[in-house]
Amino acid sequence: MIFGSAKKKLTVYVWRMMITTIFLSVWELGVRVKAFDAFYISQPSEIYKDLINLFVTGEVLPHIAITMEEALLGLVIGTITGVSVGFGLGKFESVAKVLDPIIMALYGIPKLTLGPLFILWFGMGIKSKVFIALISVFFLTFFSAYSGFKNVSPALIDTVRLMGATRGQILRKIILPSCVPWLLSGLRASLGAALLGAIVGEYIAANSGLGWMVSNASGMYNTTRVFSAIVILSALMAFLNYCVTLLDKRLLKWRVLTE
Repeated sequence: MIFGSAKKKLTVYVWRMMITTIFLSVWELGVRVKAFDAFYISQPSEIYKDLINLFVTGEVLPHIAITMEEALLGLVIGTITGVSVGFGLGKFESVAKVLDPIIMALYGIPKLTLGPLFILWFGMGIKSKVFIALISVFFLTFFSAYSGFKNVSPALIDTVRLMGATRGQILRKIILPSCVPWLLSGLRASLGAALLGAIVGEYIAANSGLGWMVSNASGMYNTTRVFSAIVILSALMAFLNYCVTLLDKRLLKWRVLTE
């Protein structure tokens, strides 16, 4: 069984590598034979050279640190706020019914349109970027927490309450464990939202960060640098997703996974 699972994983990795290699090879060859215009899409070899230069010189490291700080602060604050409000409205159903249309209306507002307002309110510093990331994360974690809370079995809560459990014990032993899968699902979606929020803020108004790098490179028609920033952002997203996967496995050891 273990051997079969390892074989499946190896097959998946091999296919990923094959598809990526074929894609990059076609891209590189297409540019070299002039089938594609390098001005618009650059080419893998040039992007690789630019990435090496960015890291060897250390030029990109401060930008990565700033973007990650903004995204992670927005992720943490947005998650805590979203979970708290989600549980609160889950407990007080009458309040949830009153606020439901308001929350949905706010959720429907494109976050990009709010960016200039946040820049105006909080300035061009880190606060505005954190707030954009926070807002993006809040709704995702709120909906996950609220749905998780509403799916906790009322019969189970009544049973442990009859056994003498306190509110705190019910929250720690019943509600939170039951909501963990929902919260982890919301957290996984929030990773991209937090990073996107930070990038949008930097793209609108900033003098540092990966979003600023993309904006600056676009203004100079430096397609290679734009793709380099995209590769770095993709790598950061993959790393954060891997961390959530490890957290998922640790918190949900009891769950039977079908590979």
